[in-house]
Amino acid sequence: MNGAARRTPHGWANFGLDFGPLLAFFAAYMLAKNSMGSLLGAMVGTFVFMIAILVAMAVSMFVYRRISPMMWISAILVIGFGALTLYFHDPRFIQLKPTLIFGGFSILLFFGVATKRPLLKHIFGPIFDGLSEVGWMKLTRNWACFFGVMAIVNEVLRFAVSFDTWLVIKVWGVTALSFLFAVANVPLLLRHGLGEETPE
Repeated sequence: MNGAARRTPHGWANFGLDFGPLLAFFAAYMLAKNSMGSLLGAMVGTFVFMIAILVAMAVSMFVYRRISPMMWISAILVIGFGALTLYFHDPRFIQLKPTLIFGGFSILLFFGVATKRPLLKHIFGPIFDGLSEVGWMKLTRNWACFFGVMAIVNEVLRFAVSFDTWLVIKVWGVTALSFLFAVANVPLLLRHGLGEETPE
């Protein structure tokens, strides 16, 4: 009964809850900037982003009876830095959110590697059935490096390119890179027992 009440979103449902608010941010900005200009468009997009992530949390709570830790972290940063963006009329605040997300994940995953506790195992354990401890360590290390690089890239882009360019890269480029990086790790997973039956 409890399991049915606290289902975990997966597949397109999980993708929609995670990606939906960002897509709403992108769409609102693109629509608003044509009539208001880039700066006011960024304000409108940020406001819509804040509302959209609250809606995603409400949907997750209503349908799945839970809000994932990742969504909580993202919502806190979006609301916090979104409020600063609107108050100071400076979109660089909302642009800082990915740096903190990526940097925080990188630090946590590197900590897990250093302490021999691959944190990804606690998140994806049921999905990557059969993966050995060595495989989990390598996968955690790889994603720690990826997130660290993405945090640095976001900081460079935040100051080096226009808000338009940054947002396009954030919405489409980062999503594509994350997918490609996940696919690139599949051979490593297969070499370290993914899908193999674990002994009873």
